[in-house]
Amino acid sequence: MRFLSAVAASFALGGVANALTSSLQQVTGFTSTPTGAKMYIYVPTTKKALAPIVVAIHYCQGTAQAYFSGSQYANYADTYGYIVIYPNSPSSGGCWDVASTASLTHNGGGDSQTIVNMVNYAVSHYGGDASRVYVTGSSSGAMMTNVLAGAYPDVFKAGSAYSGVPDGCFYVAGSTANMATPGWNNQCANGQLVKTAQQWGDQVRGYYPGYTGPRPKMLLWHGTADSILLYPNLAEELKEWSNVLGVSQTQSIANNPQSGYTKLVYGDGSKLVGYSAQGVGHTVPIHETVDLDWFCISTTCADTLPPPQLAYQLLRQARHLYHREELYLIGGNVLEMDGQARELVKQGQLANTRTTGILSACKKSLR
Repeated sequence: MRFLSAVAASFALGGVANALTSSLQQVTGFTSTPTGAKMYIYVPTTKKALAPIVVAIHYCQGTAQAYFSGSQYANYADTYGYIVIYPNSPSSGGCWDVASTASLTHNGGGDSQTIVNMVNYAVSHYGGDASRVYVTGSSSGAMMTNVLAGAYPDVFKAGSAYSGVPDGCFYVAGSTANMATPGWNNQCANGQLVKTAQQWGDQVRGYYPGYTGPRPKMLLWHGTADSILLYPNLAEELKEWSNVLGVSQTQSIANNPQSGYTKLVYGDGSKLVGYSAQGVGHTVPIHETVDLDWFCISTTCADTLPPPQLAYQLLRQARHLYHREELYLIGGNVLEMDGQARELVKQGQLANTRTTGILSACKKSLR
């Protein structure tokens, strides 16, 4: 209990004074909750017709209301027209279950599946865009962010985890999805659970056996003075996701995004980035603007271009592949030649091509 009190005090986030266009609402019609977690939602009056979804997950002894009040995701939702889901933990201490096999595995019936069910509810009842779903959280919420990214890569496009641990690090043998207080792994919390990148990666892949599709890109934040989930966990998280995403560290940029922070870039920086916050404790301040840029909500990324821009981008790529005498399956449409691609654009059949990525699979030789 002393530990949980320390976490709660650590995450006593300041309120946001800006007026909102709407209010936080509990979704009483949401009943697909195997663990009893409750769904809260913020839907701005400025919501887009097909709105991106941000899932914002609270810390131990936190609540959906506290994370809503202590962050600015709702404020920015007014600006950019996305939906925010705030899950509320069912446990007595307000922590999320990231210790049981049920929660760690795809469709295992734990807290993670309950949160995915919330996403599905927002898609069907609030006009959410199933192809643009993102997740973020602090402390226990950051742990759940990693778990969701690992077990449900088919649901989430990107994640941003503040003061978390690697996916699967908190596993406790015998822990179940409906325990009043979820299992706690001291070895992991103390930063003493060390594995190779390959071991971590294999562990993540094992939570959704047989899945071969794209994986969420990840932002990972951690303070060097964290005394609750110790700083070495950042290195383990980065090892884990670097293996899953197939990238290696290429840069280290001081004082980014602010003084005292170091940006750790992997590959070209489009799949994995870490932020080491010098002297910061367990409460790494939420950087909403960085998150929204990473989520391609405040900026336009190549894979979020609206049609016809996306279609014509694919057209250029298809032409290049045609000259190499190859075919690619793009969103279910095989483009054999430039003329056919243009016809598909006219017919609007390339409007949604992001199910398996902009360019994916099924390369064949022309005969």
